[in-house]
Amino acid sequence: MQFTESWLKSLVNTPLNTQELGDKLTMAGLEVEELEPLAPEFSGVVVGLVVKKDRHPDADRLSVCQVQVGEGDVRQIVCGAPNVAEGLKVPCALPGAELPGGFKIKPTKMRGVESGGMLCSGKELGVPSDVDGLHILNGDFPVGGNVRELLGLNEMKFTLKMTPNRADCLSVWGVAREVAALTGATLNAPSFSPVAASINDTLNVTVENTDLCGRFAGRVIRGVNNTVKTPQWMVDRLEGAGQRSLNALVDISNYVMLELGRPSHVFDLDKVQGDLTVRWAREGEKLKLLNDMEVNLKPHMGVICDDNGPEALAGIMGGDQTAVNEGTVNIFVEAAFWHPNAIVGRAREFNFSSEASHRFERGVDFQTIPEHLERITALIIEICGGQVGPVVDQVLNLPARKPVTLRHARAEMVIGMPFTVAQVQDVFTKLGFEFTTEGQGAEGQAAGTRYVVNPPSYRFDIQIEEDLIEEVIRVVGYDNLPLRAPMGKLKMLPAPEGKVSRHAIRRQVAALGYQEVVSYSFTPEQWEADFNSNTNPVRLLNPIASHLSVMRSTLIGSLTGVLKHNLGHRVDRLRVFEVARVFEHDEKVQDGAQTVAGFKQTWKLGGLAYGLADQLQWAANNNRPLDFFDVKGDVEQLLHGRKVDFERFDTANPHPALHPGRSARVLVNRQVIGFIGELHPKLAQEYDLPVAPIVFELLLDGLNTRKLPAFKEVSKQPVVVRDLAFVVDQNIAAAQLKKALLEVKDDNLGWLKSVILFDEFVPKEEGKGLNLNEKSLALRLTLQASDRSLTDADIEPLLTKMIEHAGQRCTARLR
Repeated sequence: MQFTESWLKSLVNTPLNTQELGDKLTMAGLEVEELEPLAPEFSGVVVGLVVKKDRHPDADRLSVCQVQVGEGDVRQIVCGAPNVAEGLKVPCALPGAELPGGFKIKPTKMRGVESGGMLCSGKELGVPSDVDGLHILNGDFPVGGNVRELLGLNEMKFTLKMTPNRADCLSVWGVAREVAALTGATLNAPSFSPVAASINDTLNVTVENTDLCGRFAGRVIRGVNNTVKTPQWMVDRLEGAGQRSLNALVDISNYVMLELGRPSHVFDLDKVQGDLTVRWAREGEKLKLLNDMEVNLKPHMGVICDDNGPEALAGIMGGDQTAVNEGTVNIFVEAAFWHPNAIVGRAREFNFSSEASHRFERGVDFQTIPEHLERITALIIEICGGQVGPVVDQVLNLPARKPVTLRHARAEMVIGMPFTVAQVQDVFTKLGFEFTTEGQGAEGQAAGTRYVVNPPSYRFDIQIEEDLIEEVIRVVGYDNLPLRAPMGKLKMLPAPEGKVSRHAIRRQVAALGYQEVVSYSFTPEQWEADFNSNTNPVRLLNPIASHLSVMRSTLIGSLTGVLKHNLGHRVDRLRVFEVARVFEHDEKVQDGAQTVAGFKQTWKLGGLAYGLADQLQWAANNNRPLDFFDVKGDVEQLLHGRKVDFERFDTANPHPALHPGRSARVLVNRQVIGFIGELHPKLAQEYDLPVAPIVFELLLDGLNTRKLPAFKEVSKQPVVVRDLAFVVDQNIAAAQLKKALLEVKDDNLGWLKSVILFDEFVPKEEGKGLNLNEKSLALRLTLQASDRSLTDADIEPLLTKMIEHAGQRCTARLR
């Protein structure tokens, strides 16, 4: 929000100087982001009158001008501007002048002709100008006068950084109300005197959807003259607010929007076909906007239509078809209340924002529409003339403004300082809030007092008690808060040892040599298809980039993208991980404190390893490339202390991103929590990776709990070791055989302390008791009792059961 200091002070009579005013607004929550003059600093520029112009003898595009810069002071200046002409008054920088950017003017020769200064364009002075060439000055300016003072360029311009809740201050009048409340200054309200109707012409407007438009007002004005020049005072204020002057009717509409916060639209009545209808758009409808953008409308967007179809995008921007121009004679002026929920986000779907949508999606005053329409009308009649029809005001569906109660004791507790009842009442009075006081006791017993406030129609941000507490301390002043040490008592809450935080998990993975990366949750749709076979990803309505159009359901694509980026920067060994949410559709999910209905948001840990198994070093031959089992060991380290199993994917249902023969599911307590494997060769080739990396992805729910260690007496008895070699089919995994041995139902199974695979033999030809489709797996069993030494008589029955069970489950036989 931009405006000039003089415009603000014309509405509020405050004695504060510029810096004091800026500080006061900032401390009240209206941050003054910039406080600067209308134009950058320059000096030595005066009003020059071009008294003679001749062609340069050696340059077709240069002119030799005689410029009067004072009484009896005529300078010869060479100028290249195309619009220089005799009789013009233009800015003239004399020798010694300094222009914005530190550019100093000195006498010089241009193509052999002496030049004693420089005639300036608006761009060179840092002032807005629609002229291509020299900045043309008002003919009434005295020759030799100081251009900076005559143009008022020393005036200060305020730029406020508004918070989204303060839509009421998106106007100079709104800021003036704040200044009056903060300083006690007197407000000078603009005139809202009704303009009497001189004709009976009206335009029928039908509002079909009151959830789109809650109030619609408008009037017909005939016989306007839009060729007149906008008054300079209005142009100056518009330019000070960052607005370019276009034509009188558009300037008036923009001016009232900036002055009062009331967006409006002016239709060329002669271009409107039939009556107007306010409704939601229909599928397939199109509209060319005032910014020359043609948009495809959607059913959740509001439009104003005539018999030909949509003519304006409701609350956002008018259409090109009915726009006013210099030939406009008859107009229809519209001012309406559009429900914020019907406007928010619509303009961003077309990748632009308008001044109107910026205000309507935050909430615009719905009670003052007739008064503001009278203000617009009065300015149009004053500047453009015309005959005025009656105001047609339809009140349809205005938002309910529920009273908000403030407890005095609650305000003191939250703010941290005492207040009197009179202080709180004074704040609400200054802000113009209607209120009643309940439960008021004697002075010193204000704690039980309650204030019931009816929020004004322009304060959409006043909804709960905390909003009123904020208003109290804003107006009283944050700088009046007492300086006190914190008095809060802190409790040392015990952290459950069985719960592992996400931060601790990150530290564990980092300790294994992995580096954490943070990447966007938005990914290309192709990644979802390649790395997770996800054909129905969660799509973004307004992606930050066209290729980042969906939410990721796996972290593997992002990690592969990190690898690809690093390979392009000559990184040949990489271990990275990411802890983040992934997103999927799930109709079972309901709205909650941390959930959104219909969407499942799951925390996962993803990792990727690439290159050599170890860093280069002189003491070992470490040129061995990384393999599946290196990363499997890392995953086992992360899951240490839990019952972990790895199962190969079914050949009929492999993971789409992993090598079919070099991948596995990860199970904890027989529950699948993720996967590990080598990236599929097809994807390695598609993404131009020299070698396929090893990747893993685990649910954080499988990592963030752990079994607490429990004391167990160490046995003093000797261990017994038995080696068993089994012949099994080559499709049987060692893990299956080991699982079969551990599932034996026997009271003495507790003696079995470990089962380790120490040998695998796969025959290349028939013989040695093996067929070509068989292999030998040798397992070492360690047994130990806590109360006695085990004998063969103790062990043999258990081993016999284990061998039989392995035969039943895995068709295994002893070799």
